[in-house]
Amino acid sequence: MDVALQQLVNGLTVGAFYALIALGYTMVYGIIRLINFAQGDLYSVGAFIGLSMLSLLAGLHLRNPLVLTALGLVVSMGATGLLGVLIYRVAYRPLLRSPLSILISAIGASLTLEYSLLLIYSPSFLVYPSLFDTGGPALGDLVVSWMQVTIFLVSLALMLALYVLVHRTKLGLAMRALAINQDAARLMGIDVSRVIAATFFVGSALAAFGGVMTGLYYGQISFLMGFLAGLKAFTAAVLGGIGNIPGAMLGGFIVGIVESLATGYISGRWKDVVTFGILILILVVRPRGLLGERVVERM
Repeated sequence: MDVALQQLVNGLTVGAFYALIALGYTMVYGIIRLINFAQGDLYSVGAFIGLSMLSLLAGLHLRNPLVLTALGLVVSMGATGLLGVLIYRVAYRPLLRSPLSILISAIGASLTLEYSLLLIYSPSFLVYPSLFDTGGPALGDLVVSWMQVTIFLVSLALMLALYVLVHRTKLGLAMRALAINQDAARLMGIDVSRVIAATFFVGSALAAFGGVMTGLYYGQISFLMGFLAGLKAFTAAVLGGIGNIPGAMLGGFIVGIVESLATGYISGRWKDVVTFGILILILVVRPRGLLGERVVERM
């Protein structure tokens, strides 16, 4: 039981990262029917921008860990969000009417981001600064750090904020209108390109938050870190029901928990096999995902 509880805690932490990336997949797919393969690499970009910002602030002798983290997150999320908008305008918008071409363009955008990070930074792992201690609440034999608690709670807050944005604001109403019918939304006066750009900004910013917190949690990052994380987040989006925001959240946590349980009870070498085995099973048994895809509105 202790092992199961410990792996559950670890799985919720990792699942939060997957859920944040998966939300970008599901938002973009819900509006323009595109699997944005660059989403995982935007997660990597966010981690590297965050590291650069933390290093810059440390050079200015700023020592408060909370201020350092907050500034690093704000800059990383803002810069990565703008990069996501740039990718949309350069690589996707000209090809919206060509499904096959835009899919190839998405793969190209992913590879461009990956190897740009390699050329700009390093092919080796880079070390994140250790800003917080490893202490945590006393829960008997269960090891839980304050970092894990913070990651879970803040990630959950961001996911709930996104849900409110989509369902309680004018921008969210426009997003849901585009998910139903872009041409009708355009006739109603909605700036379709602007709304799609805002969707890319939000999805990219969420991925960047996950990237920075991953660096702080694991202590190191790599230019390829977004490749496998992106595939698992895509698995999470499909598992929950791609195009469905609550489904992406649920799928992310499920994938994280299953991966952690596989590591604890089988072997770390088998965790990826189990994760992608779930993807195959879901595609065969229930292609719509656990929560299904809404017919009228997909956001």
